[in-house]
Amino acid sequence: MLSGILFAVLVVAGCGIMIGLILGYANIKLHVDVDEKEAAILGVLPGNNCGGCGYPGCSGCAAAIAKGEAAVNQCPVGGAAVAAEISEIMGVEAESAGRMVAYVHCGGDCEKAQQQYDYSGAEDCRVIDQLPGQGPKTCTYGCLGGGSCVSVCQFDAIHIQNGIAVVDKENCKACKKCMEICPRHLIDLVPYEAVVSVRCKSQDPGQKVNKYCTSGCIACRICEKNCPSEAIKVEGNVAVIDQDKCTHCGLCASKCPKKAIELIG
Repeated sequence: MLSGILFAVLVVAGCGIMIGLILGYANIKLHVDVDEKEAAILGVLPGNNCGGCGYPGCSGCAAAIAKGEAAVNQCPVGGAAVAAEISEIMGVEAESAGRMVAYVHCGGDCEKAQQQYDYSGAEDCRVIDQLPGQGPKTCTYGCLGGGSCVSVCQFDAIHIQNGIAVVDKENCKACKKCMEICPRHLIDLVPYEAVVSVRCKSQDPGQKVNKYCTSGCIACRICEKNCPSEAIKVEGNVAVIDQDKCTHCGLCASKCPKKAIELIG
């Protein structure tokens, strides 16, 4: 009886020793050195894993920065504060980059945009865009109001107001999720300090735009002719602002007969 118990103890102990040896060998053989800078950078990144940096999550961003493949201010969510911490870890000066925020290029809300029919169904712009006539709005370039952009925003920075998406620039982190999901590509990034932006992306001739939207750009070129810094041009029947040239005078917005250029400062 006693010998049986002793044998069992020896077997268990032997198995334990064997497993320990195997695990120890595997740890040595499969060990991967951790880059201390990468770990430190990952520790200061916000951890949203939004992909706005262009890398697969915060770990991918941290690895790229540590290798020198990405800038210390690569994370749009962390902003200047996180960039400063990362620059200290990397032993370099923080690169200056102005804050960017999302902007929806559509002013065709429920009062201004003509409707083809009433819609009741899935609140998803990608679904709505496949409906007859490309959705209930006559304009096939405008915001569909389904809120797909709202559903992907982690920062409560975009909401549907009166039938169109509107960005709260104070909450926006420029992660680009709303840009990626919009089926009509109405959202892009503008400088936080921008004062004016065009609320339209219609490529239709002005005469046609006049029929379906009271705030759509009609390509009259009045803004282009009055801009003192040549920062606004009509391209493809719609005004486009070069924010790098814009001096924030607001003249284009005041001269626009359709109020398709919005003061956003």
